[in-house]
Parts: sequence; structure tokens; C-alpha cells
Amino acid sequence: MNISNPSADMTTKSTPFPLDMWYLGAFSSELKDKPLARTLLNQPVVIYRDLQGDVHALQDRCCHRQLPLSMGTIEEGGLRCGYHGLLFNGEGKCLEVPGQPKVPRKAKVPPYTVKEQDGLVWIWFGSEETSEPTTPPPHYEYHDHPDYVYGGDVYHYNAPYQLIHDNLLDLSHLGYVHLKTIGGDAHTHMNAKMEVEAEGQRVTIKRYMPDSTPPPTYTAAYPFAGKIDRWQDIEFCPSHIKIWTGGIDAGSGSVTDPDRKGFHMRGLHCITPETDETSHYFWTIATNPVTDIEAVKQKVVEQTRFTFDEDKQVIEAQYKTMRQFKGQPMIDIHVDAGANHARRIISTLCEE
Repeated sequence: MNISNPSADMTTKSTPFPLDMWYLGAFSSELKDKPLARTLLNQPVVIYRDLQGDVHALQDRCCHRQLPLSMGTIEEGGLRCGYHGLLFNGEGKCLEVPGQPKVPRKAKVPPYTVKEQDGLVWIWFGSEETSEPTTPPPHYEYHDHPDYVYGGDVYHYNAPYQLIHDNLLDLSHLGYVHLKTIGGDAHTHMNAKMEVEAEGQRVTIKRYMPDSTPPPTYTAAYPFAGKIDRWQDIEFCPSHIKIWTGGIDAGSGSVTDPDRKGFHMRGLHCITPETDETSHYFWTIATNPVTDIEAVKQKVVEQTRFTFDEDKQVIEAQYKTMRQFKGQPMIDIHVDAGANHARRIISTLCEE
């Protein structure tokens, strides 16, 4: 549905976030029998699934006495405020005021445009009240692919969203931060052959590490014979990042072949700003087990979660130090090329 957008309120002031695009608001699995409160791009939002199974998102505020609608209940017809019982439908229109026959004409709350697909709930944040989606939300086929199984989680970060972008676009840190999971020899990671391309709103990074020792997560999930040839393919878009990593037995094929076999980990990383200084990080990991499918999936998901726990600790500590030493310059090194391209894209979109 194409409907008005509460983010129109942001047009009178500058925003640190690109608008007129889809952001991930929730996993489908998070929407059960209660409304979900979430701040997205500085906007309080309530997300809920109605009794017919459709997902809606509204400004999280009753127009009567300002109680968050997320404190209400999901009923036939929509979402009922938990203070005085006003009932709102998925378009934000008040359908009922208990105790009086007439509903005031102005009794409504701003709705958001929502699209649910691939187990993901995307929300359109427009720059103006009449902004309508100009593209469909991103499609992620590996959530419904016969060769893959997946799991994931959502994290809250006390750090700006672009620091998470920086981390994901620079996988050289794996050899130092993730020694127990997906890391490996730090020298190999720092000296990996890297190709970086930027076009439009997209940045792609390819890294190759031939004849590498497989890290613990890889050997726990796949029967490698010994050394492996590793790849890391990263695709950045402003609202999400896709990271395809994996390995094949060393010398068994071309590591640059898109149809390469071996062990695959396909990660989807949707970083949605909560505020200027905090973020929601939605991640999933899809993998291709050859045996013991469920057990391997759980192992890969658990190892990935442990990896992201390590990243979260690093990024939040980094941001704390950045605030303590505000204004101090930071130098760039060769591994920062992809992240710098991404920051330029975000800066351009915010200016537009």
C-alpha cells in the first residue's frame, strides 16, 4: 500500500540518514501476539501483525493522550490503545472511541509503508509526506533456497550505524578479533589480494586468500582435506550489506568462480539506525551443509553469533574512545578503501 509517511516531519531539518529508501524494521519471527516498539531513524514506530496476518507500522503515539500504541493490544480491526481504548486500523485511522458514537475527523496517526518478504519486514522512510516507494525492497533469495539453511538475530549497538558498516567492509580484522571462529592467520588477512569497485549506490569488495589454514568455524562445519583457498565477497548498499565467504580445498578449483563449490557462508547484514548514536543490527547467516544439516546450521549460527559478540564489543569500545577524544584525526590505511567509498555514498545521499 502507498500511504503517507511520518518521516515527513524530518523534512524541516537535516538528517544524518539517507531517506526515500527501505530499512529493515523487524524479523517476521519477532511479530507475535503483541505490538513491537522500535525506534528507527529517530522515529518511534510500532510494528504489529493483525489478526488476518498482515503487518503494519504506525507512529508509536496515540493521538488522544500520547501513550505509545505499542503498550496497547492487537484486536479485530487493528491496534487498541492501552489508555482509553481508541482503536486504530493499519492505515492509522481511528475506528472507534469507546463511550462516544462519533470518531473525531482528526483522530488518526501517521502510518508507514510496509513490505514483508523473505522473513523480513521492510519499512519505507520517505523524505516527504507523499513519498512513495520507488523500488521494491531488497530480495534475499538465500532465506528460501533449497541448498541453504539459515538463522539469525538482532543486536542493539551503542554506536552509530556507519561504524558497523566500516567493520563489515574491512574483513582484514578477522585475523585479530576472531581467532576462535572465522579468523585465521592475521598476516594472510592483512595481505589478501583485494579488489574494490564503487558504482552508484553500491560498493563491491573481493578478497582472496589462497592456500590458507581453515579457521575453526570452517573445520567444524565442513570436511576439508587440509589447506583451503578462501574468498570474501562483499556488496554494500546503504540499507544492507551482503557478505559471501567460504573456502574450497586448496587447488581444487578457481576461487574466483561464482559457481565454486566447497563451504559457503552467506551473510545478510541490515544495519538500521535507531538514533544518531545507536543502531539496530539485523543479521542472518545461510550455509550449505553436506551432512547433519540441522546440527551444522546450529553450529554455524552459534559461531557467527560469537563472532558478532566480539565485533560488538570492539565497535562500542571504539565509539566510546571516539567520544573521549572527540576531534582527534584518524589516519587511513589500505584496508579502508571500501568503507571510505561507502561513507561517501551515505554523505551524498544525506545531502540530496
